[in-house]
Amino acid sequence: MIERRSLAALLLALPGAGQAQGADPLPSWREGPRKRVLLDFVATVTREGGSGYVPPAERIAVFDNDGTLCVEQPAYPQLIFILDRIRALAPQNPTWQQDAVLRAAIAGDLHGAMAGGHEGLMRLAGAAMAGDTPEAFQQIAADWLKTARHPRWNRPFTALVYQPMLVVLRFFRASGFTNFIVSGGGIEFVRALAEETYGIPPQHVVGSSFALKVTEDAGRLTLLREPRVDFIDDGPGKPIGIARDIGRRPIAAFGNSDVDFEMLRYTTEGSGQRFGMIIRHDDAEREFAYDRESHVGRLARALDAAPAQSWQVVSMREDWAREFE
Repeated sequence: MIERRSLAALLLALPGAGQAQGADPLPSWREGPRKRVLLDFVATVTREGGSGYVPPAERIAVFDNDGTLCVEQPAYPQLIFILDRIRALAPQNPTWQQDAVLRAAIAGDLHGAMAGGHEGLMRLAGAAMAGDTPEAFQQIAADWLKTARHPRWNRPFTALVYQPMLVVLRFFRASGFTNFIVSGGGIEFVRALAEETYGIPPQHVVGSSFALKVTEDAGRLTLLREPRVDFIDDGPGKPIGIARDIGRRPIAAFGNSDVDFEMLRYTTEGSGQRFGMIIRHDDAEREFAYDRESHVGRLARALDAAPAQSWQVVSMREDWAREFE
C-alpha cells in the first residue's frame, strides 16, 4: 500500500493536480509576503476573463542558474569544471606551463588562476572547453557532473539545487508557463544538467557560447567549438540573449545578483502583468551569506533598485523553510 505522504507527493508532481486538490504548490516556502505575492501573480495571469490574464503562449519565465537555482559559492561550478579540465588535459599540452595563468590552474592555485582577470579567464575557458563538437563537450560536462563534489558538502553539484526554486519551476510549468534558464554560464555546460535537474529541455537554455565552425569528419558535416567566445550572456547580454533566442519578452524573471539587473529590468518594464524576484543569500548556517562585497554573485545595484522596481527580495533565511532535498 502506498503511504499517504508518498501519494501526496505523486499527486503534486502531476501538472495542475496539486492546485486542483487545494494543496500548497510551494510547500518549501514559509508563509509570508514573498510567497503570497508569487501565488497572487500566478493566479492573476492565469485567471481567464480577469483583467490581468495572460495567454499561455506569452507566459514566459526566465531564471538565472548559479545562485538562483543552485549553489554558486565558493566558486561557480563551471569554473571548478574548467580547472579540473585544465589539469586533465595538461599532460597533452606541455606548452601550457609557459603561461602563468594556465600554470596556476594546473597547480590547483585558484587565486593564481584568477589573477589574469577577464582575459586570463577567457584563456582558461578556451583551453578547457574548445576543440570538441557541442554534443561531445556537453557529454564531457555531464560526465564531470556525475562525479564532481562540492567542497563543503561533499555532494554532487546537481544535488545542491534549491528545493524552493524547484517547486517554483514545477508550479509555473503546471500553470501554463514556459520556463527558460538565462545564464552567464556556457550554454552546453548548463544544458548538460538542465533537463534532468530542472525539467528544462536544452532548447530552453540561453547562455554564453563559443564560436563554432563547420567542418567535416569522415565525410560527415560537423561543428567544432573554437577557442574564442562568440557571445557572453551576462549583465546587458541577458536581454539580448532573450530577444535573440526566445523572441518574447518574459513576464517573470528570477535572479540573485547584479548580472541579472538588466534581465530583471527588461522583464518588469514591459506592459501588463510583470514579476521580478531576487534571491538574497543571507543564510550562513544552511548555505552562505553574501551580497555587496562578494566576488561571486555580488548583489548591490539590483538590491538598491528593488524597491523602486517593485522586485521581490527573498530572504533565504526567513522565506525558505528548507533549501536542499
